[in-house]
Amino acid sequence: MKLIPRVRFLAVLVLLIGTAVFLEARSRPEQLPPRKPLEEFPHVLDAWVGRDLAIAEDVKQVLGADDYLVRLYQRNPEEQPMDLFIVFFKSQRTGATIHSPQNCLPGAGWAPVEQGRLTIELPDRAPITVNRYIIAKGLDRQFVLYWYQAHGRVVASEYWAKFFLVSDAIRFNRTDGALVRVISPVGRGESVSQSEQRAVEFARRIYPELREFIPE
Repeated sequence: MKLIPRVRFLAVLVLLIGTAVFLEARSRPEQLPPRKPLEEFPHVLDAWVGRDLAIAEDVKQVLGADDYLVRLYQRNPEEQPMDLFIVFFKSQRTGATIHSPQNCLPGAGWAPVEQGRLTIELPDRAPITVNRYIIAKGLDRQFVLYWYQAHGRVVASEYWAKFFLVSDAIRFNRTDGALVRVISPVGRGESVSQSEQRAVEFARRIYPELREFIPE
């Protein structure tokens, strides 16, 4: 193993072990600010109208989340729907933690084609940087945006999310947090850039609503 990869591996290993040991050691009950349940997330967002999808019981057990939302939003029958997925954890002290979509999506048969970061400009707010992910299954393509959100902070990096998890546990005695994922299928005769534009527009629309459901 080369020196730089070894250092990175050891740094990540130490961080993860430190996270587990520290969170296990902290036993004081966490005091969370009030929040709305995700089932109350608006079904109508401008022209987008949503319908809820069910989650199988075995999937719920794997997620281990305290609250979740799986909903399809569509503006008109001719346009591809937006798949909104949110999971929220009240605490991540006992081993129940957020799963990265990069691990879950391949398990569902989707192969990564391209990945990177994307900055989304927001009205009257600071821009957010999120993960940009293109996946494929056969001839089908999907454009994915996802990010980790907690305590008023949006993070794209899984490792920085772990760092802030420990930091906020120390400073605020809070380990609550959420994953927000938006999937925009690439329709027949549609370019990836068109799907991306739709996903970004949708993410920009839902972001202000999240404050009531993911406490700051």
